[in-house]
Amino acid sequence: MRSVLQRIKSAVLTIPTARDWRDCLILLALYGVIYLPIGFSLGLLRFAPQTSWLTIIGVGLSAFVMPGLTEELVFRVLLIPHPKESCPTRTRQLWIGLSWVLFLLYHLHPFVPAFFRTPAFLTGAGLLGLLCTISYLRSGSFWTPVFLHWAIVITWLLVFGGLEQFRG
Repeated sequence: MRSVLQRIKSAVLTIPTARDWRDCLILLALYGVIYLPIGFSLGLLRFAPQTSWLTIIGVGLSAFVMPGLTEELVFRVLLIPHPKESCPTRTRQLWIGLSWVLFLLYHLHPFVPAFFRTPAFLTGAGLLGLLCTISYLRSGSFWTPVFLHWAIVITWLLVFGGLEQFRG
């Protein structure tokens, strides 16, 4: 238990450097380059920007907490040894793989909307999990994967029709 608390402390208190934020933005752009064509071709994405400031602010704040903070705490910080932790490479790799599989399985639980179970959504979620893991491992900070996760989710919800899918 003590090592888990130390892991949380290390991840939360590690302040990302300018290089970490640059890398995070590169990963964000990489997500767009890879996933936008997939999402549009599989019908998950469509251009449908939200214009209500109340909606934009509400979605932005709520997405920061869930999935941003919550999922990154569970699937990156708690499950993957912190980059500064002494850990055999093979063990770290196993935790990374387990974290990614559990992240995908979490999006399949019985209480999620049906579109979460589509190949289009799971492909995006899988890529998101991979890039958030890379961001966490490179920066050692909780904050870069939180930002990455939040930015991708709010873009989907507010620009590419995600919010309408929850309402429909």
